[in-house]
Amino acid sequence: MNRAFAGTGALLRLALRRDRVMMPVWILATTLMVVSLPGALERVWPTEAERAAISRTMNANGSLRALYGPVFGDSVAALTAWRIGVYAGLLAAVMSLVIVVRHTREEEETGRQELLSAAMVGRRAPLTAALLAAAVADGLLGLLIAAGLAGRGAAGALALGLAVAGTGLLFGATAGIAAQLTESARLAKGITAAVLGAAFVLRAAGDAGSLDGGSALTWASPLGWLEHVRAFAGERWWLLGVLAAAVVLQAAVAYGLAGRRDLGMSFLPTRPGPAEGRLGSAGALALRLQRGSVLGWGLGFLAVGTVFGSMTDGITELVGGNQRTREIFERMGGQAALTDAFLAAMAGLLGMVAALYVVASVLRLASEESGQRAEPVLSLAVGRLRWAAGHLVIAFGGAALVLLLGGVGLGLGYGHRFGAVAGACLAQLPAVWVLGGLAVLLYGAVPRAAAAAWAVAGISLALGWLGPALDLPQAAMDLSPFAHLPKLPGADLVWGPPLALTVLAAALVAAGLAAFRRRDLAA
Repeated sequence: MNRAFAGTGALLRLALRRDRVMMPVWILATTLMVVSLPGALERVWPTEAERAAISRTMNANGSLRALYGPVFGDSVAALTAWRIGVYAGLLAAVMSLVIVVRHTREEEETGRQELLSAAMVGRRAPLTAALLAAAVADGLLGLLIAAGLAGRGAAGALALGLAVAGTGLLFGATAGIAAQLTESARLAKGITAAVLGAAFVLRAAGDAGSLDGGSALTWASPLGWLEHVRAFAGERWWLLGVLAAAVVLQAAVAYGLAGRRDLGMSFLPTRPGPAEGRLGSAGALALRLQRGSVLGWGLGFLAVGTVFGSMTDGITELVGGNQRTREIFERMGGQAALTDAFLAAMAGLLGMVAALYVVASVLRLASEESGQRAEPVLSLAVGRLRWAAGHLVIAFGGAALVLLLGGVGLGLGYGHRFGAVAGACLAQLPAVWVLGGLAVLLYGAVPRAAAAAWAVAGISLALGWLGPALDLPQAAMDLSPFAHLPKLPGADLVWGPPLALTVLAAALVAAGLAAFRRRDLAA
């Protein structure tokens, strides 16, 4: 074997062992989301005439095309690919970027790669192992999706599975490039996430302005390529070759960069700070570290809220006389008028996504501790609780800010009842705080299991998003804290459940901080 790749097999086995929990959970959750959708769509639109009518309606609505893309076929399988294909590709891309950055730049940043490189490990072995680990994860995901949908048409199922896997691996290769450009794992993830976000925006803008998705903006996005594979609607197999070529090209760039730098160095070195410190408190440090994340999430919520709001006036036309669709919106948004039920459902969806922000922000404590950056701060005149409180203020206050911006966007897009719509988004805050409080408790009491907070937030999102369509029993829906909030706007504001959830969130935070104060820092 070429000396540059020596040790690749051992590093691959190590990466798969370290991700033995995260990978299966992510893969199975994404697969379940995809393969459970056809049954739900059959219950909503059981006849071919209904599916044809809804396809025409959706293609005529620019906001829906921006959100999901154009509909290329009116079969249940084609509607499944339309409804979930791009979002499955997004999830695969996020999984891949996390895997690649974790086993390349993060290993260098923590110093572990230097120890490994003292043995028989080639210069390009870490990058190769990381890309192979992402390929294993994406390959399993694509295989499970293809197997789960094979009964709907083997060719279409295979095309969708390969397209989702190829999209994930493409952004994994992008993460490989970003890991060479920057010295920070966090910045490498941020760069790759920004590229992924730009790809989604390009696709959305192109689809919004084109009835058939033929816009140049759509074709400029890898997510547009996934869409145009047209699974179950006259597959375009050649686009899978385009995805494969893009993966090979980006991997070649990453390998070229990896061979031209020293271990631990990058092509975009970290800018040195001022000669004298300008941060006077632990809270100011936390704000400095997390301000980019808050800004990114806030702007994203503002944009998504605006898109959701612009869809509201056409919801009556979209639902038409379909009682099943109306029932789904009523389960998600309450028994009020259809417009209010839709707004409440979108406010709830924004709240469930905001839970992902608060978990990520709380777990920044864990990354600061495991990266040995907390200890130097705590060695000064800064107590543990004061240090943790700085990050928690950003986490819980930032959740309120991003939900407010989401409500502002929802109100602007709708154009009516601005205060009530924005208030409906803020009403999701107690449930978001409960999930944030659980993350604090896990971090403080069982730091090794802190990542389980992601699973809890993901389950809450899945229950709120897919539960109504799958007719899950109310007992299962009640496992999510969001199920206990009033469905605003439209329903009466009852203060009891939000106050109870707020008290529960405070208790979880207090218990987590008490446990953190008593335990040792991670070595």
